[in-house]
Amino acid sequence: MQKVELNKLEFEVVINASVEKVWEKMLGDEGYRVWTMEFNPGGSWYKKEHEGEFVTGENVDFLGPDQNGNLGGMISKAFEVRKPEFISFQHLGYNMNGVRDTTSEEMQALFPSYENYTFEKLGDNKTKVHVDMDSDPKYTEMFNEMWPRALNKLKEICEK
Repeated sequence: MQKVELNKLEFEVVINASVEKVWEKMLGDEGYRVWTMEFNPGGSWYKKEHEGEFVTGENVDFLGPDQNGNLGGMISKAFEVRKPEFISFQHLGYNMNGVRDTTSEEMQALFPSYENYTFEKLGDNKTKVHVDMDSDPKYTEMFNEMWPRALNKLKEICEK
């Protein structure tokens, strides 16, 4: 098995809102469903092991319908949570049509990968969000187009 060389992607946005509000809009269920529409017009959501806040070490599935209406997404873990400054998700595999795969050669070649969100307080009512993530090279162009749109949508809902 040959490990895939993942690309490191980085994105930032400055939002005129408190770090606590930005965290909640980005990671709370309601806000998450809005800004992630930029990735999947059919909708995206997550399913966690625990109710309430994200907890370091808990399993998290990021889900949504594909173009054919089949449910799929990422099998992940909340790798590190330091509210409201930082959260890291460790992606471990894919869920395709209800079939969870973390052990095939394809998954072993791609994972684990990480997606990290850093929230920096720039003043009483201003927050910089920095996203860095590992990307399969075949999806890098797509993420380079989608992440700026998603962060602009997050900015819009936070500044309302």
